[in-house]
Amino acid sequence: MFGQDGGERRRFIFGRRRSRSGSVRQTDSLVLQTLSIIKNLGLIENGTEAPEALRKLHWVADDGDGWIQVVLSMIHVIPLDDPLSPALITVILDDCPLPDKDTVMKLSQMLDLSNKTPKRKTVDQHRNICVILGILADKLPGPLSIALLTKDTLTYLFNNMDLQVHPSIILFSLIALEKFAQIRENRFTIETFMKTGPLAMLSIFERLTGSDQPFYAQVGFCAEWLLDNIFVDDQRTSSYLNMSMEGVNAILNQEDASEYLKLGPSGLEARCDACSFESVRCTFQIDKGTWYYEVTILTSGVMQIGWSTRNSKFVNHEGYGIGDDEYSVAYDGCRQLVWHGARCTSCVSGRPWREGDTVGCLLQVEKPTPTATFYLNGQIVAFNDKIFQYAKTEFFAAASFMTFQQSRFNFGSKPFKYPPKGVKFSIMNDHGKLDAKEKTILPKQMRLGLLGLLGKQTADEDSCTICFDHKADVMLYPCKHEGYCENCAQQLTLCPVCRQLIDRFQESIPTTATPIVLVS
Repeated sequence: MFGQDGGERRRFIFGRRRSRSGSVRQTDSLVLQTLSIIKNLGLIENGTEAPEALRKLHWVADDGDGWIQVVLSMIHVIPLDDPLSPALITVILDDCPLPDKDTVMKLSQMLDLSNKTPKRKTVDQHRNICVILGILADKLPGPLSIALLTKDTLTYLFNNMDLQVHPSIILFSLIALEKFAQIRENRFTIETFMKTGPLAMLSIFERLTGSDQPFYAQVGFCAEWLLDNIFVDDQRTSSYLNMSMEGVNAILNQEDASEYLKLGPSGLEARCDACSFESVRCTFQIDKGTWYYEVTILTSGVMQIGWSTRNSKFVNHEGYGIGDDEYSVAYDGCRQLVWHGARCTSCVSGRPWREGDTVGCLLQVEKPTPTATFYLNGQIVAFNDKIFQYAKTEFFAAASFMTFQQSRFNFGSKPFKYPPKGVKFSIMNDHGKLDAKEKTILPKQMRLGLLGLLGKQTADEDSCTICFDHKADVMLYPCKHEGYCENCAQQLTLCPVCRQLIDRFQESIPTTATPIVLVS
């Protein structure tokens, strides 16, 4: 499943006579170089060529042993304390070719997740293993995802469900379980295993929702999400039914959010665990005056928080969010940048944001000085007035989230921590109006059911793996991978499985279709 010239490419990078240890060290170095480059991606415009270090990692991973070497390097060298490190794993695995079953099983054996041997891995390494398991569960075709969820893998993930374990390991174990459970057979396997006791731990973790400690707040959010959306128990009351929304008149708009963004039942907390850049706007529209809101940073990676008009478009899989067009502006405290029109400028002051920090967003719409001003813990860090060259009205509070990022919003239903000094402003929550239905953030499955979409969540086994609407009836050449319809194949340049350049495609031999269920 890997390119036939993968070995030659590896020798080109590392030299024919280099020892394996030398190759490993160079792969480690490429991983760390890529992390350093990603921190400065704000200086690179969307659509530019991938960094050289990332391209070299792709070449290394072109054969099975090379792919495993890249994965092991990520496990061993990516640091726990870097806010971009989990997203880096996503970027690298997303760029590398997908492995075949033999490679996946070989990696599983090398990770040695059984309880039979003493654990000598560090917290960093355990966290990285959990991140990798979740990403592979999400990206691998169904049969490979099922093969990866061995008894040892499942036991390992559930053994991490312990408050004595580092919260980052708990968090990414929960996310890995969610990703595995997207496959119906995996979900059944996990649910069967959970009946022996681990389900109780999810209920305990759920109580951490809303914690003032950012890592535990994330654990609580993800546990609650699993119980509301994945492992649904009829005996448990769904979170939205326990949520008091009295006095809340402005929230994140579930009807104006990109498809993979997770919204908490309060409508004031959002998280992205997808390999994309997910965005959302607030329910309250601003046409004039001066307005302010705050965001509590629960993860310190890449998010773009600010203001958007209705004309601003979210293109999550292309990495376009708030600040990436002329009709929005955003503050990125991880890289200390202000974004507008897909271009960035450096912040005027301040440090990178940290977990627990408070971002303030002030919008002054009217003349003489229409300006968007951004604060970090009450101190001005950036401002922008260029958006007003393109937009005068219909502004909304808005934000975009890179993979594994989460924040909590306050539109005025609670007192602000750092209200701007010397500025008279209006509060969205004081002027907003929402009925009971608009305040209700339903679990995803329930919402799809009410929209009449659950019945459409079925497809034939021979459906196109991209659109699921048409029959997969073509084969790509020269790699001979299948699973795509003619319409989707015409839009492909590289094979989604092996990333080889597609020369042509032709009709493949038809197979007998049987219905399968696509798990959301």
